[in-house]
Amino acid sequence: MALFGALFLALLAGAHAELPGCKIRVTAKALELVKQEGLRFLEQELETITIPDLRGKEGHFYYNISDVKVTKLQLTTSELHFQPEQELMLQISNASLGLRFRRQLLYWFLKVYDFLSTFITSGMRFLLNQQICPVLYHSGMVLLNSLLDTVPVRSPVDELVGIDYSLLKDPVASASNLDMEFRGAFFPLAEGNWSLFNRAVEPQLQEEERMVYVAFSEFFFDSAMESYFQAGALQLTLVGDKVPHDLDMLLRATYFGSIILLSPAVIDSPLKLELRAMAPPRCTIKPLGTTISVTASVTISLVPPNLPEVHLSTMIMEARLSAKMALRGKALRTRLDLRRFQIYSNQSALESLALIPLQTPLKTLLQIGVMPMLNERTWHGVQIPLPEGIDFVREVVTNHAGFLTIGADLHFAKGLREVIDKNRPANARPLEPSSAPLPSTAAV
Repeated sequence: MALFGALFLALLAGAHAELPGCKIRVTAKALELVKQEGLRFLEQELETITIPDLRGKEGHFYYNISDVKVTKLQLTTSELHFQPEQELMLQISNASLGLRFRRQLLYWFLKVYDFLSTFITSGMRFLLNQQICPVLYHSGMVLLNSLLDTVPVRSPVDELVGIDYSLLKDPVASASNLDMEFRGAFFPLAEGNWSLFNRAVEPQLQEEERMVYVAFSEFFFDSAMESYFQAGALQLTLVGDKVPHDLDMLLRATYFGSIILLSPAVIDSPLKLELRAMAPPRCTIKPLGTTISVTASVTISLVPPNLPEVHLSTMIMEARLSAKMALRGKALRTRLDLRRFQIYSNQSALESLALIPLQTPLKTLLQIGVMPMLNERTWHGVQIPLPEGIDFVREVVTNHAGFLTIGADLHFAKGLREVIDKNRPANARPLEPSSAPLPSTAAV
């Protein structure tokens, strides 16, 4: 009985598990780049630390060691690799530091060279333990974490919608990669708690040839279009001079029978053309390409001054757009192209036949007047969850059934120090020099 209960709970949990709209895989090929930039940052941090002067007396020996500076960090062996259950492991061995300092020594005995050597070695080791080790810990735990804070989690895309990149579960590390699953869902900014249920195919990542792979499901794009639909952005209204002249004449000729029956004060009124999406567009991703399907209403009216609008006709427009995705910097950008277009009447087949002459001019209107506005918004792009200062380069887009993947390499557009200094936490001030006394050489 307990076995059946456990099985039921497992199935129930699986039924409510949220599917990711976006996945990211970081492969071992990215680690060498990250390691070199990270070690360069640590070396720069060490060069800026302040080490206190050492002054004192040990028996008949007087000493003054001042102006201690770190000049070089040399790592004979260092390795950054993935480790299951720990995500990342940095191993450093045979590390050495170059130090520059001024010394003033006064002693009364001639044969004290061993004593001096032991004393200076002990003093330098003490300085390393008291000053440099805390700096390394501070840099790794506080400053590098401030870099991770630049990764967008829930942020606005524009004035209408935002994007939610919340992690759905802990990252999973293997010997060769690190996989992360994100919600990857857009939402209208005016409705912060709004959400769309993810019914799309879960994206899969199998490749390991590039530094980073990003996968997006159809849900990622559907949530974007649903959000813009909810925000009221998927509509366009043209009135008077905004309607192309040739289309204006053609529409008046098409509906001449209705217009001629109107009063003279209305016949020559400006024409109004309103396009409005009837439902959120839907994205379909197949190995051969990505398409966006849109169904909209086209309403034609006359708008006489100081009088109510005069409705002439409402038709249905169906369009299919091809979408090409690309990564530029750290933004996912989309270029749309109108492929198929048709209009028809939902009133009668006879009226649909009468609308055939409008197909070409309306399609031209979409290509010239609407598509550039759409592409201006979609090409602006949405940021991928990547720390500031790191960009994608040499990307390759691959379509699958229900999702697409983009493989790319990484490039540090900014140094870690520049990014961290910009986002340094207010409480992450440089560590104060330690005032602890130098330990006795007798204890060494």
